[in-house]
Amino acid sequence: MTPGALRAQESAAPAEKARPATAGKPSEAKPTETKPTGAGTTAGKPADKAVEEEEVEEKPVVSEMIQGIRDRLDKAKQDLDAREKIVSSRTAAAGDLLRARDGLDTVADGIRRIIDLTQPRLDAARERLNQLGPKPKDGEEGDDVAKERSEREHAVAEIDETQRLAKSLLVQSEQILDQVSNRRRAAFTRGLFERSSPLVSPDLWMRVTADIPRDLRALQSAVTDLPDLFTRNGTLGNLLLLGVAFGISGALYFGRRNIAPRFGRRGKAVVDPPRRQRLMAAWRVFLVGTVPALAGSYAVYYALDATDLMPPRLMPMAGAILIGLAFVAFVQSLCDALLSPDKPSWRLAPVSDAAASRLTLLAVSIAVVISVVKTIEALNSGISAALPVSIATRGIGALATVLILAIGLHRFADTQDEEEACLGPYVPPDNATTIGGPARLLGWAVVAGVGAATTVGYVAFSSFLIDQIVWTASLFALLYLLTASADTFIGGSLTEQTRVATALQANTGLRKRSINQIAVLATGFARVALVLVAILLALAPWGLDSTDVLTSVRTAFFGFKVGDVTISLSTIALAIGILVLGVVVTKAITRWLEKTYLPATDLDAGLRNSIATVTGYCGFLLALALAFSYLGLSLEKLTIVAGALSVGIGFGLQSIVNNFVSGLLLLWERPIRVGDQVVIGDSEGIVKRISVRSTEIQTFDRSAVIVPNSNLISGIVKNRVRGDRTGRVSILVSVMRNQDPVRAAEMITACATAHADVLKSPAPRVVFRKIGDPFLDFELLAWITDVDFGTRVQSDLNFSVFKALSAAQMIPDLGPGSSVVTVQGLEPVQNALGQIATAFATSSAAPAATGAPGATTPEDGDDAAPASRRRPARASS
Repeated sequence: MTPGALRAQESAAPAEKARPATAGKPSEAKPTETKPTGAGTTAGKPADKAVEEEEVEEKPVVSEMIQGIRDRLDKAKQDLDAREKIVSSRTAAAGDLLRARDGLDTVADGIRRIIDLTQPRLDAARERLNQLGPKPKDGEEGDDVAKERSEREHAVAEIDETQRLAKSLLVQSEQILDQVSNRRRAAFTRGLFERSSPLVSPDLWMRVTADIPRDLRALQSAVTDLPDLFTRNGTLGNLLLLGVAFGISGALYFGRRNIAPRFGRRGKAVVDPPRRQRLMAAWRVFLVGTVPALAGSYAVYYALDATDLMPPRLMPMAGAILIGLAFVAFVQSLCDALLSPDKPSWRLAPVSDAAASRLTLLAVSIAVVISVVKTIEALNSGISAALPVSIATRGIGALATVLILAIGLHRFADTQDEEEACLGPYVPPDNATTIGGPARLLGWAVVAGVGAATTVGYVAFSSFLIDQIVWTASLFALLYLLTASADTFIGGSLTEQTRVATALQANTGLRKRSINQIAVLATGFARVALVLVAILLALAPWGLDSTDVLTSVRTAFFGFKVGDVTISLSTIALAIGILVLGVVVTKAITRWLEKTYLPATDLDAGLRNSIATVTGYCGFLLALALAFSYLGLSLEKLTIVAGALSVGIGFGLQSIVNNFVSGLLLLWERPIRVGDQVVIGDSEGIVKRISVRSTEIQTFDRSAVIVPNSNLISGIVKNRVRGDRTGRVSILVSVMRNQDPVRAAEMITACATAHADVLKSPAPRVVFRKIGDPFLDFELLAWITDVDFGTRVQSDLNFSVFKALSAAQMIPDLGPGSSVVTVQGLEPVQNALGQIATAFATSSAAPAATGAPGATTPEDGDDAAPASRRRPARASS
């Protein structure tokens, strides 16, 4: 019996039970409730019937919802069964497989929505059932509990059965998708590597010779249909439409060839144009050379198809000719845009002039040959040519293509006259073609591979390989042009002094460095997107289409299983978003506490820092817990991670954990607080920040000292303001020995008492340190309100004391006492030195009296002036 029949029978049974319940009165059923259900009574007793009647009366809402979901699942199952029948058929063609796959994702998405819809209801029903506890083994439950248990068990079973059915259908849809992909892949591989008659086989050419007359008759028959079609369908409107189409196409091709180059605006006189101008000119050349050709070919094909003036057997050939013309125009325009053979200053690709000309000629030649081959293949298909003729056509086309490629690669090789004659390693000359060795090696490998495959009979593979090489080369050229444009127009617009960068900087307030980073990220994102699109397009002919890609992306984004673990990129991304949002909110709250709330309280700076720091770490841990909860990681699942961390802590994380625990102790015990003046080793400064790993101390020369927290806990730290903020300053004062020390001490004390930042209690005092010669040394001790004022108060007291003592003549004018030396018993020596100085002054004054101004001789003239200028200096000394 099918699941639908079972569900129909289940829905019919409650309906049959509901009829006597609706026919009778509720009062008639209540007296029969003498025993609870599940107490071992038989089904034929009235009590069980009454309980069943009440259950049926209270369940229709849930059953209707589940029945609606199951109806949707029945439709999905019928659709999947039909698709599976098509896929399982051995005669299913490629079109049948595509039809079986189309719309399958929609069916699977509907099933997933049903699973997501029923999962919360199932969890809630199980939770309600668990609240009743296990069913007692001995004894009986009360009527209300038994009734509630029966209802909840029924709800859980009903939803669970529906969800299991949905999951089985989801697995069936995935299996159908896998079968379609596998069969298409197998058919593609089988057709690609199917071996036909070798091109060098005489038997092939004998069959071709035998089949050509029949194909010629078919072609002649198709051509003879052309006058009949013109006679039958050649109305004035059709002829006018066809003529207009050919006229438009001719005008577009003529304009593309003769007028479009003017729109490129690439003057030969411009020596070194900016890269932005070169890219704009390249895009103009490419678009003006490609779009008219496409439009002209489409116009002619549309006219031929609409007027029915072309025989159906010749329409494929006409379409191939038009597509070939557009393809040749595309290749020529792309080469002209990137290589610019005749205007080297506008060239984008870093190649030489000779390489640009040869590449353009090679690409256009291959495009022409491929267009001709495709046209002949379309003609063979239209007239239903014999298989040997088709094989010979494709084989000759492949050989012609690789022959042109080989000639082009040979022309890229440097001649013997152009090579350097040296005994060392080869160095390319200045006029080399600049086409790298790997590219040429790849080209020769393609020539050898295609030639060998065509010769031995793998014509389909060689033709497919040529098509993919041309397709990939076109994509690579377009990718180069697009990436260069992204770098210039996106990155250049933000990094250079452009209007966009200036407006962005002015409106957002971002720094130039931030805008440069945005430019790098935007350019990188554009490059990645372009490369991914190019890869998908390059793999498209190999059987990879957008549906497979979207299915893979959806599977990776919404979850895939690795063993028993489900990995969902969307869940991971949302979890990271929750973590980032939590960190942002935590930082905002911490900043509000630090800047607004805590400064308005009476708490000291150290306690405010501890509160803000603990709040920040608690918020981060809360955000981390929410992210883990969203990922579905419970504490039990984190035990393995904790074990790994314990091993890491035992080996390499001891120092980090030690500093972390020490930071928590500093924040909790607060032996050192923010703003304290501490001495650690040779460093002394103010504590600026305490984190869980280290503490930042700012020295008095504005340097920052980062101290690990473990050093503060286990080492010796001198905290100048541990108990309070008061401090002490001391200054040394020396007065003359002949002054009254008591009066000097009183004057020094008065200077300290008069200062506003000096505490009255304890009062400042002066200590008489030393009775020296010739000074008396005093030390002033004063206690100040805040240790941070120490340097300023000490300076103020020095100024005040110096002013007071100088006014009282207690400080000599000679300076500090260390500069005065008193020697006793040298009075005779002093008198003798005085007499010698007097005699020396008298002897030096005699020549000055005899030397009159006009008495100098010419011989003495040169020395007289300096002598006369030196005499006043001696006299003054």
